[in-house]
Amino acid sequence: MRCGSSPSHGAPEGPLKPVLQIAHLLSSLELGGQERVALDLAAGQVRAGHRVTAVSLAPAPDGRLASEFRAAGAEVVRVERRRQGADPALVLRLARWLGANQADLVHTHNRMALMYGAPAGRLARIAVVHTKHGRNPGTAMQLAAARLAARCVDAFVAVSHETALFARGRGEVAESRLSVIPNGIELGRFHPDPSARDRVRAELGIAPGAWVVGTVGRLSPEKNQALLVRAVVPLLDDRHRLLVAGDGPLLPALTALSTGLGIAPFVHLLGDRRDVPELLNALDAFALSSDSEGLPLVIPEAMATGLPVVATRVGGVPDVLEDGRTGFLVPSGDEAGLRDRLVRLRDDRALGLAIGAAARDAAQARFSAERMLRDYLDLYARVLSHRDRSR
Repeated sequence: MRCGSSPSHGAPEGPLKPVLQIAHLLSSLELGGQERVALDLAAGQVRAGHRVTAVSLAPAPDGRLASEFRAAGAEVVRVERRRQGADPALVLRLARWLGANQADLVHTHNRMALMYGAPAGRLARIAVVHTKHGRNPGTAMQLAAARLAARCVDAFVAVSHETALFARGRGEVAESRLSVIPNGIELGRFHPDPSARDRVRAELGIAPGAWVVGTVGRLSPEKNQALLVRAVVPLLDDRHRLLVAGDGPLLPALTALSTGLGIAPFVHLLGDRRDVPELLNALDAFALSSDSEGLPLVIPEAMATGLPVVATRVGGVPDVLEDGRTGFLVPSGDEAGLRDRLVRLRDDRALGLAIGAAARDAAQARFSAERMLRDYLDLYARVLSHRDRSR
């Protein structure tokens, strides 16, 4: 297997084939940021007339997003990783599946999919595009394996300039293959909806005039929702609430923290929810307290809903938020800074409305799924054109 030829991203692109067979390769189809990006891409590619398959490396049963991929018109298959550690035979199984299904291009998402899918794509003699959705530092051995796999990609996409800088600094891929395509969202799903606001607040027992700050995301260490809980302690009472939507290993710890701090009656820990657009409408402000991020979809989703956002200055977040105009940025781990910005929004509702309106305008201009789809299809065209010329 020979890996290493580099496409020229500045080369003129030819038109895409009328119908491409595209395989999106993911470690699983569970609910997460990279899976949601792949779903939105797959849906757009199906609408554009292409045949799309979501390929999961996870064992049965299918993940929670499998039904949404199918509803979008994509096929869903599993090519399982059969060992907890390295599974070299998986590369061959993937290559056989790609060849048998006449795939034109495999699009891998994050490190595990890259390590198996990129060499499999090269064995199958098809184009390989990879998207890096966050830092995912991993071990030295994992980094070495990912570097080798990245030599087999035709294009390596980072979802933010910070993510690209991180990949560049660790030598993850040749500069000639590296580009940035920010994530996009289905803007039609995220917009101000007063009826949803009333409905969710009634469900949760929150007064119509209460001030509510919230967050959405997996409850895991890098998201650091505990920082947000501690920051809002002095703010909360019956007319000021915190809403946290998401599941994960830290849910019991967050529950215990809220109880220990004496704010449990004013904190709504909702677990996994499928009605995120409606939940966002129940808020007056959105907060993200992560220690590490790529380009979190939930920030442009909150912006598109018309919410002011307070977030830690990590990953690609500064690429999304303009401090003081579409939201506020604070240093990672800065509890006092996070609290201060939320107090400003609580005490000045007009400021929150103005920032929320500017945020919605910015989201509509920069973060549409249609723009993301165009950017990726243009990249596919350049990659495939380069491969045709190289034969």
